[in-house]
Formats: sequence, structure tokens, C-alpha cells
Amino acid sequence: MTGSLEDKVRDAFARDGALSHAAEQFRERPGQTEMAMAVARTIDQGGVLVVEAGTGVGKTFSYLVPALLSGERVLLSTATKTLQDQLFGRDLPRLVEAFGLPVRTALLKGRASYLCLHRLDMARHDASLPERGSLRTLAKIEQWSKATRTGDLAELPGLDERSPLIPLITSTRENCLGAQCPQFKPCHVNLARREALAADIVVINHHLFFADLAVRETGMAELLPTVSVVVFDEAHQLNETGVQFLGAQLGTGQALDFAHDMLAAGLQHARGLVDWQQLVSATERAARELRLVVGKQWPGAKLRWLGASPEGIDPAAWQGALDELLDAFRAAADGLDTVSEISPDFVRLHERARQLAKRTARFALPCELDSVRWVDVGTQLRLIESPLDIADAMRKRVLKIADEPDEAGADEEDDLDAYGEQPGRSGAAREEGRRAWVFTSATLGDEPTLRWFTEPCGLQDAEVLRVQSPFDYASQAAIYVPRAFPKPNDPSHSQRVAQLAARGAAELGGRTLVLTTTLRALRTIGDEMRQRFELLDGQHRPEVLVQGELPKRVLMDRFREGSSAGRAGCVLVASASFWEGFDAPGDVLQLVVIDKLPFPPPNDPLVEARSQRLESQGRSSFADYSLPEAAVALKQGAGRLIRRETDSGVLAICDTRLVAMGYGRRLLAALPPMRRLENEADFEAALEALRN
Repeated sequence: MTGSLEDKVRDAFARDGALSHAAEQFRERPGQTEMAMAVARTIDQGGVLVVEAGTGVGKTFSYLVPALLSGERVLLSTATKTLQDQLFGRDLPRLVEAFGLPVRTALLKGRASYLCLHRLDMARHDASLPERGSLRTLAKIEQWSKATRTGDLAELPGLDERSPLIPLITSTRENCLGAQCPQFKPCHVNLARREALAADIVVINHHLFFADLAVRETGMAELLPTVSVVVFDEAHQLNETGVQFLGAQLGTGQALDFAHDMLAAGLQHARGLVDWQQLVSATERAARELRLVVGKQWPGAKLRWLGASPEGIDPAAWQGALDELLDAFRAAADGLDTVSEISPDFVRLHERARQLAKRTARFALPCELDSVRWVDVGTQLRLIESPLDIADAMRKRVLKIADEPDEAGADEEDDLDAYGEQPGRSGAAREEGRRAWVFTSATLGDEPTLRWFTEPCGLQDAEVLRVQSPFDYASQAAIYVPRAFPKPNDPSHSQRVAQLAARGAAELGGRTLVLTTTLRALRTIGDEMRQRFELLDGQHRPEVLVQGELPKRVLMDRFREGSSAGRAGCVLVASASFWEGFDAPGDVLQLVVIDKLPFPPPNDPLVEARSQRLESQGRSSFADYSLPEAAVALKQGAGRLIRRETDSGVLAICDTRLVAMGYGRRLLAALPPMRRLENEADFEAALEALRN
């Protein structure tokens, strides 16, 4: 295949091009080709491209085809491990075969995704293993461990992602023994990193990327300088993912885990050489004391922390508890230092103690500039300091990271050398300034410049392209906003949402997704719908699935099965993570019900701090932050309904503010151009048409 990259890409997307043989039901889509050509130009010239590609454009092929045909080394980052697996296991192999390209691809996840052989060996002898079911699961894992090549836990069928076993058979940065580990040679994490360093196309996820930016531990520091093209898919999640890693966190749970590991290693390798019981009890007591100082709070409460202590907490008692925890970590570090020659476990534990002490000392100092600090309250406490956005890090450390070594993360221990020399491709990427960066998603804002995305990500100078969805929304979908409905803060609101959803689901035989903005509404609506369906006979009674009651993967698979095997269809009541990334094409999903407009919670410390910063700049926090946030989330939720050209359905938004308030026009304009249902009779007629 000769000619420029743009020529090659244009040929590939032509009616009888290579893609027509690679994908079933491929047809030429102007939007898909337009995006692919823009990506090709960016790869040729270097620079930054931001693309919002509406549902159905086929953005995955739009960036994969030019990336593959360029012959450059490429890094692809997605939002979730599920998307990673889809890219690596389905999309990439299909295209590589279609174009007959001799490229090596690799999949790289965070270490929590891989089986740790050393910790599996330790788990076998752990007397404190949870109930008998865990022993059966452990036996299955051991059997699988003998056959797996990758050690990727996603390969293991039936393993619940919430299993208490997972932390026992995977490593963390804190407890990994590195090159001193007896299982270092066959280590699955190291194998994945070696393969990534030798590959032409590497698929990672945003969490892994930002974890590396924070602590330089996941292998990206070696990988990124050799890459010429970087693509972030589902880029709308970048800012929120990034701020999780670029601040600091300290949890009382971390302290208790450290104490547990220190006692186990001390009694196994150095019994009697150090008073382990005293060091451990001092650490545990200090962690419990810090939790007790906070006292009783609402579960899930977030306490603002603007001064010397979190709101409502006595500053002297808080500072005393922090000092006690710091002393406990320092004493543990001193004790571990005396036995570090005996076992690599003690070297690692000594590093952990020093890091925990450093982090505790940081929280005793005032909060960093342009950051916000708070305490998450649950059974344990989490102390969090977070930057307000990733703009500074993106400008100074990401877009330049591969060209200029920087001191980012210097306050953390850099333990890349613990993994020894890693074979990989030598040679840097193209000269500085020529690297191509592509950021894409179906939803990146609600106005032409996509400021909602570009501003917090530091990408204001990027080229921006918006490609409309090819779907005929006016004929495929309708939107209904019930007028005679309780206000969103009315106690009866969730019950009325459940009534509307139950009526639609009964008419359609399930096929309904209810998206809620709070966990309380999730439970209320789920319970209410189950009660209503009890009146129906078994054969016509839709099954109500509620997020949290089963693993996410099981819920999605069961919903997609629909009314197969002689059962009625399903209703899925879900929150947070189901607003995006959940794909149920075809007629298994025909009604999406959204309970309220998804405004960011005003009492969240991060939301508060962002709003205050905008107000201090003379801007409106509502118009410039809350409204765009709601518009993007609403677009994501509405996007669950129509996934293919042949889909049809109704979107019901049970929030009268959408039609009663002036800002409702802006939110409606952000949604796909569906036809409007003006009243209840229209809604009933639309449901009946779908059923028929």
C-alpha cells in the first residue's frame, strides 16, 4: 500500500476497501471517514486533536485504522478494563488481519488485575482465610494458575470482582517484593510489562496512565518516550481519573493492612528479634484513635477540611491523633530497619513505613495551593488531598513527558529499578513537537469549543472536531418529560419514578433501564418496582435487577439475555457506573428512565472548591460548571438507548425542571434530536408502538 497516510486511510474506508472485508455490516459513513482523516493528519503533522464523535460514528476504527497504517508506535488508553479487553481481543486483531500488518500488540493493566504467584503461595497457608466458599474459589484459582499464560484475572470465569480473595492473590505497589521476590522470573506483571515494551501497539487504561504519572511505577516512564502516537478513548473520564492519582491519600485501612503484614512477616522471619506485638499494637491503636476522633457520622460523609482539622473536629485532638500515627509509623520503620538484611519482605515493609510516615506528615501541614482537602468517613477513614483539575499536570508533565525528563513524582519512591533491566525497543519517538495526541469520546461537552473537556485538561490550544451521530433520532427515538410530576426533592418522587418505569416495563415485557442519581433512589425504586410486579403472573413478570446485588458483569449479561429461555424480560435499576459504558443494542432495551437531572452534588468538597474558584474569577459556577457537568452526564445516560441504526426506544426524564426552568433548554439541546412526546397519551402510544 503506497501513497500518503491520508490516501491509505481514505482507501481503507472506501466502499470496497479493506474495512468492508474486516467488519460485518460495514458501510461507508461520512463522519467516520472525516474523523479518520483528521487523525491521519494529526499523526502526520504532530499536535493535539480533540474529537467528539457521536454514538454510531464508529470512532474506534476511526483512530485504529490511521494508527495502524502509520507504521508508528502507538499507545491506546481506554477508560475501563472491559474496553481494553474489547480493543485488544476483538477490534485490533480484526484490523491487523484485514490489513495483513506485521505488528505486535500488547495489553497492559494495573498490577491488581494480575495473579501474584508469591501471594497465591502465601494465601494457601493463610489461616485467616474467609469462609469455606473462599477455599473452593482458591482451589479454582490454583488450578487456573497452572494453565494461564497472562495471569490476567479477567480470564477466570465466575470470579466475582468483589471477592475478598482478590487482595490476597494480587500485589500492590506497597507489598510487591520486586527483584527480590522468589517468583520474580515467572511474574505475570513483569511479563506484561516486557511484552508492552517490545510491542508496536500497547493498550492501557487511564487509571494505569495516571498512576504512573503519580508514582512512576507501572512501566510507562520507559514506554512513553518510545511512542509516537497516543490515543485516549473515552477521554471524558480523564479529568476525574487524573485527580484521583495526582493528589495524596492516607487511610486508616492502609495502616491496619500494614500492621497485619508487619506482624505476619515478623513472626515468620524474625520472631524474638524485635517486639513486633508492640509495634503492631501501637500502629493499630493510632489508626483506631484517628477514626474515634471523628466520631459518628453519616456513612459516606465527606468532611470539609479547610483549617487545621476537618469541620466539627477538635483541632488539638485531631493533631494529637495524627502525631501518634506518625510516631507509630516512624517506630515501625526503625524496627524494620534493624532486620532488613534477613528478608526482602522487611525491605519492602520498611519502605512502606517510610512512605506512610511521609504521607502522614504531609497531612499535618497546610493544604497545597489549588488543591482541596477532605476526609471520607466509613468504617475506616480516608484523608484526601486533590488538585482541582489535571490542566497543570497535562501541560507540564503529560504533553511534554516523553521529551523532557521531569521531577514529577519525586516525592514518591521510584522503584522501576526493582524490576531489573526490561528488554524493549530502543530508539525514541519522533522529534519533539511531532508526537500526535488524540483525545476522543462520544461526549466531551455541550458547546462548540468543548470547553467542558479542554479547560480542565489543559488542552485549550488543541484542534477540535465534532462529528455528529449518523442515527436518525427523530424516527428512532422519542423523549418524554412528564409534566404532572413531584419535584425532584419531594419525598414521593422516587415512588412516582418507579410507577412510570413499572408501567413502561409491564407494557414492553421488561426492556427497561432506570438510571438514578443517588443510591437511596436506587434502592427505593428497585423495591417499589418489585412490589408492583408481584401482582403480575409469573410468566409476564419482568425480572428486576438492582445494581449492587450481583457483580456488574452478571447484571449486564443477564439484562442482555432479555426474554430468552421462556422468561420475561428485565428491568435494570442502576446508578453511577451504568450511566456510561453499558451497551445493550437491539430490542432488549427500549425504555430508558432517568430519575433526576444529574447535577454534581453541591456539598461535595471538590465540587465546592471548583465552584468557588470560578466565582473568584468572576464567572458563574452554575453556568460554567454545574450545567455543563449535568449536560454531559445526561448525554451519557441518554446514549444508552440507541446503539445501532435499527434500534428504537423512548427516553423518559422524570425531572420537571427540564421544561420549567430556563436552563432546561440548554440541557435539552445537548441531547440527541429525538422527537418530543407532549403528554401521557403520547407516552402510552409510543410504548404501544414499540411493543407492536
